[in-house]
Amino acid sequence: MTDRFDDPIDVLLVEDNPGDVRLTQEAFKQLSIETTIHVATDGDEALEFLTERRDNDPDSVPDLVLLDLNLPRVNGLEFLETIKDDATLTRIPVLVLTSSDAVEDVLDSYELSANAYLTKPTDPVEYEAMVEAVAEFWLQKAALPPVSS
Repeated sequence: MTDRFDDPIDVLLVEDNPGDVRLTQEAFKQLSIETTIHVATDGDEALEFLTERRDNDPDSVPDLVLLDLNLPRVNGLEFLETIKDDATLTRIPVLVLTSSDAVEDVLDSYELSANAYLTKPTDPVEYEAMVEAVAEFWLQKAALPPVSS
């Protein structure tokens, strides 16, 4: 397994709250790895971004998706359902990162193949620690399948 921290990390953040976008971007800046954060403000914009990357340059598909559930237009669960049936996109780890701790949202997310479900911490220090743990596990420790085959 290669150390994924050697290459720049591409993350797609699907989040409509500007405060949460800023918090996530700042937390990733604190990491000792080069990270590019792409932001989509709803599921439809995120699907367009992923589809364009998949069709034009499969190697440019993000390494990780951080997904809020409560989004305008196409919500997080609809996003998960759409990418679940795409052989390329379904390989991207999708971590639900939301303020909801509803059991139904957790169950629905996992049934639609989310890789993890995380409730957003409200404290910026805790948020930063969560992002660091996510990056360490998903981008360094976990063996991920290649996006294109």
